[in-house]
Amino acid sequence: MDKSKKLTSPGKLKWFGWTDRGKYRPNNEDSFLGLQFDAKEIHHLGKLGEAMMTNTDFVFAVSDGMGGAKAGEYASRIAVEKITKLLPQSFQQSALGLEAGCADVLTELFSQIHRSLAYLGSSYDECSGMEATLSLAWFTPGWMYFAHIGDSRIYYLSAREGGIKQLSHDDTHVGWLFRNGKLNEREAREHPRRNVLQKALGGSNQFVEPQVGAVAYEPGDIFLLCSDGLVEKIYDSQLLDLLHAPKLAQNKENPAQRLVAESLEKNSRDNATAVVIRVL
Repeated sequence: MDKSKKLTSPGKLKWFGWTDRGKYRPNNEDSFLGLQFDAKEIHHLGKLGEAMMTNTDFVFAVSDGMGGAKAGEYASRIAVEKITKLLPQSFQQSALGLEAGCADVLTELFSQIHRSLAYLGSSYDECSGMEATLSLAWFTPGWMYFAHIGDSRIYYLSAREGGIKQLSHDDTHVGWLFRNGKLNEREAREHPRRNVLQKALGGSNQFVEPQVGAVAYEPGDIFLLCSDGLVEKIYDSQLLDLLHAPKLAQNKENPAQRLVAESLEKNSRDNATAVVIRVL
């Protein structure tokens, strides 16, 4: 990581969130979360807003639940709610710039969520098979720390370098084939086993090991967190075009809502959720 890119001023974030159960699912198994916190207080954020990063951190997350009946809906909700319990305790570490500490905190957070979901799934019939994906972005001044498991996604649109980069790795065999050049994007999107997860929170796995990383950001950068349903019918190049469309780039409409609407217009059969974070 290039320390020279780190912002010298606190910076400002503007965020947008939207979710929809879609045209085919009876309930919405996606959940998303926005939080602003310091060492003492935590505030839940609305679907859109903006704020300076003076003496506070921000976290955004998207989770997609799985399981019978309404277990998937409960799983994603539990996953995002658990985030509020641990991260405020770690504010001092991020304030001191302890990068290793941030990675450890996120790994422990995912472990705690996994244990909670696994316990509920094994204890109650209505929660049997409960699992969830989780993609989380933690913003401190100049740095975004992320953690991920499953096939929800975290994208990064760099103002300096252009283009769009998927930071998260899909925890599927198809995702592995794509990352290693054995499938192109079209083949990966159309593969019949593209949604078969190898890792998720909860379920029968004894341990989980999330992907963790960090990105130094600058004004003009954009981050997108989304469920797999959002990108079922939207290719990465189309995401790039949509997020840089004049109306969205000027914040004249909610870019997360527009992405979800585009997904539904293309006849995605899943729930669709997007959280867009712009660095101002």
